[in-house]
Parts: sequence; structure tokens; C-alpha cells
Amino acid sequence: MPVRPRSRALVAGVTAMLEKINSGGTGLTAIGQLLDDVQTALGAVGAAASEYVDTEGRVIAATGIVAPFVGMRFDGSTNLSFAVKAGPGVHAYDVREIQPMASQHLMSFGVKRLLVAGAEADGEVVCSVTTVFDDAQLGEPDEESAIMRMAAAVVAHLYTDRVGLPVLGGGSDSPVRGPGRRDVSERSLFVAMASHELRTPVTVIKGYADTLTDHWDALDTSSKLEAVRVMGQRAGELARLVDRLLTSAVGADGDREPASFDLIASLRAATGELPANLRRRLAVALPADLPPASGNRADIQTVLTELVINADKYSASAEPITLTAGSDGHTVYFRVSDRGIGVRPDEVELAFARYWQGDDHGATRRPGVGLGLYLVRKTIERQNGWVSLRPRDGGGTVAEVRLPRGDLSGSGEA
Repeated sequence: MPVRPRSRALVAGVTAMLEKINSGGTGLTAIGQLLDDVQTALGAVGAAASEYVDTEGRVIAATGIVAPFVGMRFDGSTNLSFAVKAGPGVHAYDVREIQPMASQHLMSFGVKRLLVAGAEADGEVVCSVTTVFDDAQLGEPDEESAIMRMAAAVVAHLYTDRVGLPVLGGGSDSPVRGPGRRDVSERSLFVAMASHELRTPVTVIKGYADTLTDHWDALDTSSKLEAVRVMGQRAGELARLVDRLLTSAVGADGDREPASFDLIASLRAATGELPANLRRRLAVALPADLPPASGNRADIQTVLTELVINADKYSASAEPITLTAGSDGHTVYFRVSDRGIGVRPDEVELAFARYWQGDDHGATRRPGVGLGLYLVRKTIERQNGWVSLRPRDGGGTVAEVRLPRGDLSGSGEA
């Protein structure tokens, strides 16, 4: 039987991708390219790769209409997940069969069905490849199955060869689960998290205190009063943080239920309370309004401050940091973008591991304990949202936070 043009293009694309890997390319970049080729070959509207670690899964790469799903966590212990993790093979699902939050997102994009294939490395399915279609009618089953099995086999090869993968776990030298990472005591983790959460308001208070000390005579009365107001507000936040941390230390559940709130108003309020040096760097380009978000409004200040501090840390002071926001059919989001040293493709998930710190690609190492992005992700995931990093076109990094829309019902956990 003659090779169809789409299949021929897929073979050429996979060959080129493997040649790049053999020349030193990274696994996550290769998976992204593979997803593009598979999506085109199958006539799908999107494709994604998801890692499994124990009972958790996470989307690590995606193309097409599911590109915004990168970073989304899902339950890896459901019957469907167990079926995929049972071994290599291709599974076909109606979009209504999968986990509720993912199903709602996909249906809002017009998705009707999915194909999922597991990638097995060292006797264990560690990743899956998913393609999504806006047509409920099956294509040619044999061809679809062959392409999906080939895609999963290529991903399995990348994992077996350890070319920048696994991202979330596995491998004795993995930065996420290797020696010295899994054995962190709960007490040590609590102390580290507490000190890190307290650092944000302390940083703001110190910034304003330094401004008052160094520029008292140059400041007018309104500027001095504003500085004192923010310092008092942050002192109150410190008191609340201490109370919350002490509550969590004794095992109580201090988390609040997500509620509907105005994300734009929250972001504007949060930017107004950043330290003066960060406010000067931040270019705010927010829309006039968005659909409401579902989450904890009080956490937006902490999350935004951490992302801006992170961008400031890894970019030259002459380059602005940009804050933008938007929405789609099921989420609202905001992005913090910089023109710094950039995040390498193989680092975009590792950056969220606790205590993991990237290098400066040959420059001076930055201070910190490697907890900032870990805490940002944990904070947003408690609200059924997700966070991702990606390289920015032209250099730099984009950090994106997505939350469920507050004007839609049924935003359960994925």
C-alpha cells in the first residue's frame, strides 16, 4: 500500500527530530516537535504529552488548541488513567468520559473525542500521548492506531535514553526525586515554606523602609504617607501569614474555598503594592475587564509578587517585565513575561520542583532556596488552576497562571 503524504511527512518530521536528539537536543523540545507532527498527520486539533508520577499526572507539552493546558495537573489514579498506565496500546475516548474539569475545557473548544497511547520505559508507563479531535467520527482506525503507537514508542525512546527526561520523576539522578530530594523531612519542608512565604511581605516592608530612609528629604508628604500605609498593610499581612502557618503546623485545614473575584482589580491592587523598584520595571498591559476568576483573591498578591521577583532576578534591569491577562471559554489567565536569560525547554517543569534551582547559563548564580515557583504552583493548584513556564519568542521567559472562570459552574478538580 502506498505511503500517504501525511504519513510521509510524519516520518520525515520524526527522523529530523531524532537527528536533533542525536546531536544533543533536549527531550522536551523533541516531544513538542513530535506532537506538532502527529497532530498534522492525524488531522487532530491538538496534541499533548503527560507524565505520570505515582498517582499524579501533569501535562508537560501540548500543541494546537490544547497548548494552554501545559502545567495542568490531573488525577492519575482513575480507571481511565490506570488503563493507559497498564501498558502500551491505544485507547479511544469520548470527551465526556474523561475527568470533569479537563472534559469541560475540551468541550468548550469543540473537542469530541480523544486518542491516548502510553509510553513505556523500563517496564513502566511514564508518559502518555493524547490527540484530540473536533469530529466524533473515527478516521481510519488502523492508520490512527499505527501513528499513535509510533508516537508513544518515540517518546518511550526519549525517556529510556534520559535525554532531558523524565521531567517530574524517575531516574536516580533526577533533580526532582533523586537522593536528597525525597528524604526531606516534613519539619524541614514546613520551616522552608514558612520562611519563604514570610519573605514576600518582609521584602516589601524593607523596600519601603529603605526608600524612606534614603530619600526622606526628597519625598513629599503624600509619598511618605503612601509608604507608611503599605508598610502597615504588609505588617497586617505578616500577622495573617504567621497565623495561617501556625494553624497549618498543627494540622488544621486553613485553606479557604475558592470564590468568584475580579482578577483585573486584584492584579491592579497587587501591582500597586509591589516594592518601588519592581513597580518601575513592570509594564502593565491589562484589559479593561475579564470574566470573573474562581479562586482565592488574597493569594494573587503573593503569586504575582513571586513571579515578578523571579523575573527581576533573572533579567537585566534595563529590560521591562510585562504583565498581561486574558480569558478563553473556560479559564482566565495572567502572564508575567521578561527578556532575561530564558528558561531552557528541559527546565520548564523542573523549575517547579522544591529546592531546584537553575543556573544562569554561565553567569553568577542567584540567591534563593528554590521554593518560589514550587509554592506558586501549590497555591494555584489548591484553587483548581495551573501554572506553566515557557521560553519567550525572542528570548526570555513567560510565566502563565490560569484559573477557572468564576461565572461557570462545575469547576471540579481535574
